[in-house]
Amino acid sequence: MAAEVRPRLTVLSGPSGVGKSTVVAHMRKVHPDVWLSVSATTRRPRPGEKHGVQYFFVTDEEFDKLVANGELLEWAEFAGNRYGTPRRAVLDRLEAGEPVLLEIDLQGARQVKESMPDSQLVFLAPPSWEELVRRLTGRGTESAEVVERRLDAAKVELAAEAEFDTTLVNTSVEGVARELLALMEVV
Repeated sequence: MAAEVRPRLTVLSGPSGVGKSTVVAHMRKVHPDVWLSVSATTRRPRPGEKHGVQYFFVTDEEFDKLVANGELLEWAEFAGNRYGTPRRAVLDRLEAGEPVLLEIDLQGARQVKESMPDSQLVFLAPPSWEELVRRLTGRGTESAEVVERRLDAAKVELAAEAEFDTTLVNTSVEGVARELLALMEVV
């Protein structure tokens, strides 16, 4: 009798502005059965974002409690805000046999790999540094100081590519979404 194959946790990471959210949104439109963990964050909602949909927006005090109680699989501080992945929801979905995707930063990806060594780490790379700079400065939602911090962080994140199991280059949202689904064995 063949052993039941349980889906692996897939972690998508890469520099800020590389298009992680866009790729994931497209992928979930095509395959809504892929479960994307909703992170908790201390940052303020951007226009159009809803609590419990894009993020769980929490206070610093609420975030401190999540950390203290071990309720986060990973967490990191980025651009002055904290982000974290609720642990229980991820484990429940994996145990139910559902494919799970985390879209998180480098620091978080490292923490997940440490606590769940069988997870699959996928690095989303930009076609070029110039394209990444264009995307980050073209958003228009952040101050020059925040953009500069994101560019500095992107250099560090790009240097960590070798730590990942697979690299996908974001030249086409549809193409990368297809490749990611194939890696997750959701076809």
